[in-house]
Amino acid sequence: MILLEKYNPASSKDFKWVYVASLVFIALNAVLIAHNQWWLGLVPFTLIVALLWFLSLDKLLLLTVFLTPLSVTLDQLDIGTSLSLPSEPLMFGIITIFVIRQLFEGDYDRKALVHPLSILILINLFWIGVTAITSEMPLVSLKYFISRLWFVIPFYFLALQMFKNYRNIGRFIWAYIIPLLLVIGYTTVGLWQAGFDEQLSQSVMTPFYPNHTSYGAIIAMLFPFIIAAIYRPEQFKVSKYALVAIAFVFSIALLFTYSRAVWVSLPAVLGLFFIIRFRIRLRTLLIVAISILGLLMVNIDDLIMSMERNKQDSSEEFVENFQSISNITTDDSNTERLNRWSSAVEMFMERPIVGWGPGTYQFQYAPFQEAKNLTLISTNAGDLGNAHSEYIGPMSESGLLGGLTMIAIIIYFIIIGVKLSLFAYDESIRLMALSILLGMSTYFIHGFLNNYLDIDKASVPFWGFMAIMTALDLYHARHAEDQEEMAKV
Repeated sequence: MILLEKYNPASSKDFKWVYVASLVFIALNAVLIAHNQWWLGLVPFTLIVALLWFLSLDKLLLLTVFLTPLSVTLDQLDIGTSLSLPSEPLMFGIITIFVIRQLFEGDYDRKALVHPLSILILINLFWIGVTAITSEMPLVSLKYFISRLWFVIPFYFLALQMFKNYRNIGRFIWAYIIPLLLVIGYTTVGLWQAGFDEQLSQSVMTPFYPNHTSYGAIIAMLFPFIIAAIYRPEQFKVSKYALVAIAFVFSIALLFTYSRAVWVSLPAVLGLFFIIRFRIRLRTLLIVAISILGLLMVNIDDLIMSMERNKQDSSEEFVENFQSISNITTDDSNTERLNRWSSAVEMFMERPIVGWGPGTYQFQYAPFQEAKNLTLISTNAGDLGNAHSEYIGPMSESGLLGGLTMIAIIIYFIIIGVKLSLFAYDESIRLMALSILLGMSTYFIHGFLNNYLDIDKASVPFWGFMAIMTALDLYHARHAEDQEEMAKV
């Protein structure tokens, strides 16, 4: 469906001219390079992309995934735009060809569109589109809506069809991991040269990632897959020793992100693993959760006093940095996050139905800041970023339905993931589902503290993992022997 008829140039009688043209190109390129002119070297890449554009959207999608960790956002180069190159233009091209192809061929699998997770995603997209129309800043919201489309259409809806072939799931994930290893190497060398300074760790990964928290969040998201691959290396045809080495590199990278949100998410996900591994019943979990909540409520005053007495700021010392997580009085990062959350809630309370418009939080939150919540890094201009939450942010921008649809997507994803991890007929599918569930759960937890779905670095794996779970449920685990068991859960 996605692949068009292929042309075999080796069968052409005039194929010798390819060799002649190649030699001429090499000679001309050598002359230009000698004169510090490098632009001709981009021609082969451009031609390859053009061919893939029309011959194979599958391969172009994988190429885009591969280039995403290496892409550079132009606003980091101070040239007046936030476009990520070369990934986002490729995404736009993929959408264009995909939509045109569907208009003429209409061969998209209808079962994929009516899957509950797909329906929830479509409802969320529809509501973002509606609130873009009612937005306080329509052009900003329209841009946000379009950017969401070129993340969701290629990496969820197109990828979902690509994942009918089970091998493409592994190819997709490795296409992101391999270039990410290069970024990890670049970042680690930079940190080493700076003596692993905690302040430098927040920006040393630029221009590839905007900051240490987004960088750490993606590494954490992929880490469970690496561990799962070590368990079954034959499934991915990768040496077990190579996988152990990659896991070690990822572990070091996670440690030196100095990201407290990442450090919190990993132990929480480990707890989720044990819950699934030992099949702890929902009733037991609810009893434990209610008991913990009750203890917290009884001791809430002591807890708040303890947090207020905590004066430990973030530090390059791991123990001190971890202790600073609960510092809500002097740690600027924590207190500013509380300021952003408070502003987002106030914005939601003023416009609970349609919000202020997708993508407008950073331009609208300034008047909602309360003097008592301001910090040393607050600004009256209110132009220093987003709401630091994947849950509160959408509610302030797209109203109650915007937040609820996002939460519904996450809850249903978790339900599918748990069912497949426990009851899929094949062990490899159970393991894949578990690794994807645990990886995404690191981001769901991270989403309480930060939000990065407006950048390609996070959106590509996020929506890709959504597509993987849907594909596993729709195409690879729909067997009579496990349907009966899954229906009982």
